[in-house]
Amino acid sequence: MKDNAAVDEREGQTEGNDARLESAWAVIRAGLRRDIGARLFDQWLKPARLGVYCPDSQTIDLLFASDFSANFVSGQFGDRLRMAWRSANVGVREVRLLRAPDSTGPRLLQIVRDSHDAEAACDASVEESAPASNFQPRHSFDQFVTGDSNRFAFSAAQAMASVEQPRFTPLFLHGGTGQGKTHLLHAAAAAFSAHSPSAQVLYMSAERFMMEFVNAMRANESMAFKARLRAARLLLIDDIQFIAGKGSTQEEFLHTINDLIDAGARIIITADRAPQMLDGIDPRILSRLAGGLVADIQPADLGLRLAILEGKRVVAGDPPVPDAVIDFLARSIRSNVRELEGAFNKLVAYGQLTGRSIDLEFAQGMLADAVRANVRRITVDEIQKACAAHYRIDPAEMRSKRRARAVARPRQVAMYLAKKMTPRSLPEIGRIFGGRDHSTVIHAVRTIEELRQSNPDIDADIRALQRQLEG
Repeated sequence: MKDNAAVDEREGQTEGNDARLESAWAVIRAGLRRDIGARLFDQWLKPARLGVYCPDSQTIDLLFASDFSANFVSGQFGDRLRMAWRSANVGVREVRLLRAPDSTGPRLLQIVRDSHDAEAACDASVEESAPASNFQPRHSFDQFVTGDSNRFAFSAAQAMASVEQPRFTPLFLHGGTGQGKTHLLHAAAAAFSAHSPSAQVLYMSAERFMMEFVNAMRANESMAFKARLRAARLLLIDDIQFIAGKGSTQEEFLHTINDLIDAGARIIITADRAPQMLDGIDPRILSRLAGGLVADIQPADLGLRLAILEGKRVVAGDPPVPDAVIDFLARSIRSNVRELEGAFNKLVAYGQLTGRSIDLEFAQGMLADAVRANVRRITVDEIQKACAAHYRIDPAEMRSKRRARAVARPRQVAMYLAKKMTPRSLPEIGRIFGGRDHSTVIHAVRTIEELRQSNPDIDADIRALQRQLEG
């Protein structure tokens, strides 16, 4: 009788969880529809259904009809969904956006009741995902497109996740926003978990590390927090720059990485800049980070941007995206890979919503704002340095009074480019070039324009410098 009562009690709790999550999802859906508009909501979020909920990891799955839909919603609304679920206070901390595994549509909410149910549910949810529930399956090594700008970081992340014990730890990845750092973290976690499924893998942002540490201190549960971190065999911390100036958090972070390194665990940390450029970070932490392997991710060059778009085109389906549009996107959206992928998704989504074919004119109109935002503002100082390096003279000669031909010609080229590539007025350019009169700038511009017509070498120099400055 007691056993039956216990079963009834567990089932009653599960049904209560079901109801709370379903109720929270209804409220979240209503809020999203209001915030993003009925049209976008009905197209992308309305078809989503609740999938598996894992109480241990406080993770819920949202299921979609296709990988493209899941990826699009993740890129456009993923952060908003996570914040909405966390604010609902129903025991959800992480959200996974996945393709429904069956052909009849997404299955309904399922609460996992014990460790065996949890394992079976996670396997059924997505076979290729890592055991840790907040790893995105689409962020795998196979899906990471490499080029000269990111190949070293990619190889280092693979080595950190390999079966063999790496020769270095921690691995510190740094680069600008949207260049692929978080993708490599998820990929490393999935690859490591694939060959060591029982090993504890822990991924969190530096901000979450700080919040959980503070909450543990307030709740007098700091020992449990420390134990959970130190049990990790692979620890991944994203955006470490956000703990700058947080003394007690940095102290705990330092003790954590020291203990994990001593225990032979693996650590990958990311930031938006190199260790020596991080302000407000404890020098002991910087020393630890610099003592491992530091790998940077540079902005994607044209070839890499084209390769990324080609990969997305292969899986996007209809409407087809012509080569001219791919080339336009790659040359126009240069700020970061995330924005590039977002621009591509926007075109395909609009084409699917309206039934309109995608051509160059359509792409130029749809992405006019994004293209304007990606026009890099080139400075006169950059032009001076580029010309000095190209002609192998001291940059100070750009502002000197010397008139020797070996100096005067590069200076005239720099003035010409400053007039063509910056919004600076002629008097402003003259002042930057050593306080010269605007008439000197006019003479330089006219001289170089004439030389470009008659001297192929000068014209080639100008074209090379323009390509360099435009990225």
